[in-house]
Amino acid sequence: MPFDRAALAQAVAAHGTVARIVLVQVKGSAPRPAGTSMLVWAGGASGTIGGGQLELQSMRDAAAMLAGGPRSKLTRAALGPAMNQCCGGAVTVVTERFDAATVEALPDTYPDIYLRAVDPAAPPLADSFRAKIDRASGGTTPLAITLHGGWLAEPLWQPSRQVVIHGAGHVGSALARILAPLPQFRVTLADPRPGYLDDLPEGVSGVDAPWGAALHSAEDDAAHFIMTPAHDDDLDLCHRLLQRDFAFGGLIGSDTKWARFRSRLAALGHAPEQIARITCPIGARQFGKHPQAIALGVATQLLQFEPARTNKQVRLTQKERCA
Repeated sequence: MPFDRAALAQAVAAHGTVARIVLVQVKGSAPRPAGTSMLVWAGGASGTIGGGQLELQSMRDAAAMLAGGPRSKLTRAALGPAMNQCCGGAVTVVTERFDAATVEALPDTYPDIYLRAVDPAAPPLADSFRAKIDRASGGTTPLAITLHGGWLAEPLWQPSRQVVIHGAGHVGSALARILAPLPQFRVTLADPRPGYLDDLPEGVSGVDAPWGAALHSAEDDAAHFIMTPAHDDDLDLCHRLLQRDFAFGGLIGSDTKWARFRSRLAALGHAPEQIARITCPIGARQFGKHPQAIALGVATQLLQFEPARTNKQVRLTQKERCA
């Protein structure tokens, strides 16, 4: 995951001083890949670097840092010999302490890379490493998290796809809650019915305008899931979706419903290859018909569809997004 300044600033605003733990190097087998991070504060935490003894010890180090320890710490550990974890790989962990002043003072030398010394004994930045960062900054491929001579560089942007869920009923709400924590998705839940957007999960935006408003304002490479309470509204959204750009279109329903919709969409002037871009039924039938089970199957389907990089990368400024 890239460095997320927005999430960090939000945690600092809520909890005061916060420690951030990030895996910067991984060799061999480990619970999570390099770039994975979590936040720790007095009495709480968010995220995970994989659990087990590695996370437990890292959280203890973070707690000591919050109590007045060094502002940054670099730790190397072999998971098998040092922590008795079956993974058997080796990791390098950086832990840093942040408060409101340090968040505000984060360097902005590069618009898309966060560079800083994380080892108190780090020598001056090597010319070769600076040249590498200069080449990567502004490029089309994000820099992988890189530790070099006590200096750490992290990307400040990541691919992400907008997911628009049309309908906040049982399945739509369950799907939003499953997708909300995943950093590769930005979830919009749309429903004009009063009260249906009153308890949105953190990170999910709501659109309470008439059906189709969220479709009209969606990004060209968004994924859409159509699950309104009325078949006529579902059909209208499918018809309108096929008149614009989108990456993935999913419709909740049975084989019978989809056969009728294909016929009606063809009558509305859509070619068979266009209609085939919509997936119906969505999800995995073997998971069952419970709303949460359907949502889990749909989320699995989307994760399998989602490529390593999306069609459009969303580049954000450092003051907007950085973890």
